[in-house]
Amino acid sequence: MKKIGLVGAGTMGQGIILTTIQSNCDVFVYESDDNSLNRAQQNLRKYYDKEILKSRVTEALAREHLAKVHFVKNIQELFACEVVVEAIIEDPQAKRELFSLLSSVVSDNCILATNTSSLSISSLASVVRNPERFIGIHFFNPAHLMKLVEVIPAIQTSDETVHFVKNLLLACNKIPVIAKDTPGFIVNRIARPYYGEALKIYEEGIAEPVDIDFAMTQTGFKMGPFALMDFIGNDINFQVTEIVYNSFFQDPKYRPSFTQKRLVEAGYFGVKTGRGFYSYAENANRPIVNITPADAQYISDRIVIMLINEAVDALFFNIATKEDIEISMTKGVNYPKGLLRWADDFGIEECVKRMDDLFNVYHDTRYRCSPLLRKMTKLNQKFY
Repeated sequence: MKKIGLVGAGTMGQGIILTTIQSNCDVFVYESDDNSLNRAQQNLRKYYDKEILKSRVTEALAREHLAKVHFVKNIQELFACEVVVEAIIEDPQAKRELFSLLSSVVSDNCILATNTSSLSISSLASVVRNPERFIGIHFFNPAHLMKLVEVIPAIQTSDETVHFVKNLLLACNKIPVIAKDTPGFIVNRIARPYYGEALKIYEEGIAEPVDIDFAMTQTGFKMGPFALMDFIGNDINFQVTEIVYNSFFQDPKYRPSFTQKRLVEAGYFGVKTGRGFYSYAENANRPIVNITPADAQYISDRIVIMLINEAVDALFFNIATKEDIEISMTKGVNYPKGLLRWADDFGIEECVKRMDDLFNVYHDTRYRCSPLLRKMTKLNQKFY
């Protein structure tokens, strides 16, 4: 049994609470906003009420789990925790201020962790008293259901901290993968073309969002890119894209889209606001798919080849191991298969040709082929 501290009881925080209490840990939750705190308490109770109705848990087990949640009024009450996880807004200054405070509250043996999806772990670690005990633990939403968790050591993080966190996550029935502290880590970096290339295809007038979504779901993806952006929230998706783009010194590969920017400016965030790329109003008519099989294949191949190229580049730059890259994309975002295995299926030489064809059309460095693909072509190598 571990004592886990948590700051932030929003949607992600609630998922982390469920993860910890279902793994026999006590969780001490600090939330500065009373409305968020009350909402979290109500949502946890509703979750277990539904689980009881579905006969997934007994009333006794629900009471046992909920008894492990301790909402604290004062952040000082986190002093006895072995690990404290931050799950507040994706704002670097707010996180730095919080960790500076937490560093003065917790013991020297406590591990401090951020749930950021894209900010620098090393930068956040620089404000704490014991940076060797600071780490990134990036859960995916909903945290209690999604198995994958990215573990991101800062350059200051000790090996002992990484080992402890990895074992803790395994004990929580999670699949931890280790990522280098670079923008977007594994999943949010590699997945950028799923949104960015789809938006570019739409902006070029090649196809409508509904057609592009159809092409990708026919290929085996659970949701098309536009439906997924609406589900995530265009505000959140655009913010992550901006962070990754600027963090990579404005590399054209990660360039944000004006189309999505205008939606955000209009307040069309997607499902949560009732309108995004699609309307979610009651009785709204879903657009009709109108695309030829050949065009659908072109769209699918173009987006997948960009995803493959990004995954190969992640391996080339040692962002993660081959195995962790494949697990991340299949378990973290439910891709139909690992992208490196998909590269083998396409043919490594064919991947190079398709990237070069795109570059020859656009002369935009977003379409530069990964050096690792070129090297593998010359050596006649495969990933598997």
